[in-house]
Amino acid sequence: MGSRKKQMADAIKEERKHTAFAKLNNCPTSPRKMRLVADLVRGKEAEAALQILRFSPKEASRRLEKLLLSAISNWQAKNEDASIEDADLFVQEIRVDGGSMLKRLRPAPQGRAHRIRKRSNHVTVVIGAKNNTQS
Repeated sequence: MGSRKKQMADAIKEERKHTAFAKLNNCPTSPRKMRLVADLVRGKEAEAALQILRFSPKEASRRLEKLLLSAISNWQAKNEDASIEDADLFVQEIRVDGGSMLKRLRPAPQGRAHRIRKRSNHVTVVIGAKNNTQS
């Protein structure tokens, strides 16, 4: 490996040390409903995002709250020597993609059938530390 390539790889590795992520696959909620909740916490600090999700009446917020807690614990496992309070964790990125769809048929009048699509989604949360990314 060349020296520039190695330096770049080391820089990327050092940058990834300050971020952690968590994924939720095939969550049985439509992506549209999940995005409404995800937009509330995008870019917020981790503690503020947890409070928003805890008091939100939407059903999708319970799942996102657990996912955010998982991302925080993943960051803590990666950075065992650092404390969460000093790191100023924030929601760096939150992405909601469409998942697999269950397709069902519902009987309709005059011998016809209407298709019912039961949607699911994939959610990815990336947590970053503010004080480490600026230095």
